[in-house]
Amino acid sequence: MANDNCILETTGLIKEFKGFRAVNDVNLRVQRGHIHALIGPNGAGKTTVFNLLTKFLIPTAGRILYNGHDITTEKPAQVARRGIVRSFQISATFPYLTVLDNVRLGLQRATGVSYHFWKPARSLDRLNDRAMELLETVGLSGFADTMTVELAYGRKRALEIATTLATEPELMLLDEPTQGMGHEDVERVTQLIKKVSANRTVLMVEHNMNVVASIADKISVLQRGQVIAEGPYQTVSTNPQVLEAYMGSADETLAGH
Repeated sequence: MANDNCILETTGLIKEFKGFRAVNDVNLRVQRGHIHALIGPNGAGKTTVFNLLTKFLIPTAGRILYNGHDITTEKPAQVARRGIVRSFQISATFPYLTVLDNVRLGLQRATGVSYHFWKPARSLDRLNDRAMELLETVGLSGFADTMTVELAYGRKRALEIATTLATEPELMLLDEPTQGMGHEDVERVTQLIKKVSANRTVLMVEHNMNVVASIADKISVLQRGQVIAEGPYQTVSTNPQVLEAYMGSADETLAGH
């Protein structure tokens, strides 16, 4: 059973696809209030683990405990209501709405206020204050009236974090949050993740080792569906098995990009 400080725990997690074992006996312990990174070469099983945790896939074997509750067979909507929210997949933004409207829609989903397009926009005004607070948090308050389609890539990602925060997640799963970004945007989003993690737990899949090194409290390294090393960056970055796992991968190195 999970202890008080362990928000998420997997034991013996296995996922097979037609005999191929994508996730092989993964035991994760995510500590409350930590930023926990899941890293590994391409094909290591990171995304499959995320899909198991958010219930888009059901494990072949093993258990998932969240706050001490067995959520192994629960549906995606059930775990979302428990406070496990995955960013960048669930919270896709609407390009032809303003930045503010996107966050208001996130708040409506979270508060259960159904939105009817024939209702006057005034009915959403009571959400404005909270929406503006969230935009302030992610550094987008100056873009409230901007059409989302016009935002630069890094700012779109910041908006996605704001719409995810609107659901008040207890555990935030970030899937490759800095993928495809230039250096400046990477830095901005990295600092944003650090900021929003202040009163919640973050589990992230991330390729950029500079990001992982600067903000992760704990790192789990996956290779061929198994955890081969775990600990702070200093520990895993000097682990011979980890270095060997990354050697064969031309597009990723532990030195970062």
